[in-house]
Amino acid sequence: MALTESERALVAAARDLIAQRFKEGWHHVGCALRTRSGRVYRAVHLEATVGRIAVCAEAVAIGMAAADGDTEIDTIVAVNRWGEVVPPCGMCRELISDYAPDARVIVPDDGGETTVPVRWLLPKKYARREPA
Repeated sequence: MALTESERALVAAARDLIAQRFKEGWHHVGCALRTRSGRVYRAVHLEATVGRIAVCAEAVAIGMAAADGDTEIDTIVAVNRWGEVVPPCGMCRELISDYAPDARVIVPDDGGETTVPVRWLLPKKYARREPA
């Protein structure tokens, strides 16, 4: 299914960010998310000299939204250094679905992009249970 105009704008926001901020060994992925309030948060992937230390762009963007108290994610997308839409990793799928179980995620699909519910990307998700 083709992206809506607002979804294409979100992809463009992520592409613009990574085009501006790509830095070999430091920032390889850009992300843009829109919350239900309409605010857009953009972030880059963070990497350190020690290769095992990395934080995904999606996690940074969600953290920025959380710092503003605005975590009701409507739509989120990540792109690589070439501007190609990439699916979220497993940890990001968990994080997105924890903060916004009804969020939509823009992912690659047959040479283009499509939007799917995060629940489709993480079926049978682990859920915390409060003691009875």
